[in-house]
Amino acid sequence: MTHHSPSTAPEPDPLIMTALFDPHSFDTLDGLRRRYFPAAQNRVPAHATLFHHLPGADLRAVVERMRTDCAASAPLPFTMARTRFLGRGVAFEIECPGLVTLRAGFAAAWKDRLTAQDRQGYKPHATIQNKVSSDEARDARGRLDALLPISGTVVGLALWHYRGGPWEEAGRFAFGDGAGS
Repeated sequence: MTHHSPSTAPEPDPLIMTALFDPHSFDTLDGLRRRYFPAAQNRVPAHATLFHHLPGADLRAVVERMRTDCAASAPLPFTMARTRFLGRGVAFEIECPGLVTLRAGFAAAWKDRLTAQDRQGYKPHATIQNKVSSDEARDARGRLDALLPISGTVVGLALWHYRGGPWEEAGRFAFGDGAGS
């Protein structure tokens, strides 16, 4: 889907950047998301978003920066030791200083192109549940707290086209190996 405005050329779909978890961590988080997130609204797998809306017109520059920075980064250990109540859902807070630092480098490079949401302070998290009643979220939070801590590794970054529903993958970039698509 391309966004149109009467006075401008069509703008390509926005891009979303997420962290890639090691396979065991991803399986754990995605299984919990499938269990707790309303099935009809769970359109994407478990993830931690770094940016919600990068300009699609900058796809080549974004990909090149991701390829370079990911090749130069080692895998990043993380711990999830707390939940965050979202009002109508629950997320795991992600403690990963390396991810925060990596994201800050991207944010500085793209500061003039970021949306207000992406200019806010970055607090990494993985949403496990959303779009439920606050009572259901409080109940789930108690059960999810009992699973903590969860530790693992962020092994790279992914880039997605946002087209209104499920995301379309635009590339995966592993840390430390220079590979990416």
